[in-house]
Order: sequence, then structure tokens, then C-alpha cells
Amino acid sequence: MRDNRAPHWRQRRVAGALGGGRDGRSLIGPPRRSTRPHRFFTVHLGFTAPGPAEARELAVAYAEALSLLRSEVALGAAALSPADAWQRAERLFCGAVGPDGERCVDVTDHPGFHHAPGPGGLGWGDGDGPGDG
Repeated sequence: MRDNRAPHWRQRRVAGALGGGRDGRSLIGPPRRSTRPHRFFTVHLGFTAPGPAEARELAVAYAEALSLLRSEVALGAAALSPADAWQRAERLFCGAVGPDGERCVDVTDHPGFHHAPGPGGLGWGDGDGPGDG
């Protein structure tokens, strides 16, 4: 033996790269199961407010600010509920589907046209009041 390695290592090194079998194939194959698609998760943020109207305004501001900082935050999925009654969650944003598949990012029950996200986003609907489209 010229070096301190075991004969097995010399044989594998001659046969191919480390991790290769005798026929040159890799010993580690691709995963048998496909990777899972991304799922939605919810974060619950607690804050205080004098009443439900003020709480809604704060929740809308928090959701819009987070969506500006992180693009993966789903603005249309934002909801508000009392801290002791999460089952009574109310949607914060309209979410009406537009002609190109985008969703309205105005607050729920907003008057006028629906608007797509982003500055200068597409507007659609009749513009007469809530529930148009």
C-alpha cells in the first residue's frame, strides 16, 4: 500500500467520482416523492384599539405595510377578529376577481371601482357602489 487509504476507497476512486457505484451511477438518487407545493399559513398579530372601527383601520394599515415589505404576504387573505373569538374573523379587503384574474385590494364594502394591486392598477366594475362588477 502506497497510502493509508483502504483498498475499497482506491477501487471507488478508480471506478468514478466519489459517490459513484461500480458502473458509474450515483449512489444517491432523486427523491421518490415530488416536493410539496407551497401552502398558506396564517400569522395572528395582537394589538389594542378603542373599538371595532379603529381596530379595522389599524388592521388594514398593518396588512398593507406588511405586503409592501414582503411580497409573499397575501393581502386578500387578511382578516380581523376579536382576540377571544378567532372564529368570527371578517375579511379586510374586497377580493373581487377582475377580468385578468387579479383581485381587488380595496377595503371591503368600498364604493366605486375595484382596483388591482400596485400603483396605477387596473380598475373595473360599474363604479356605482359596493358590490358592482
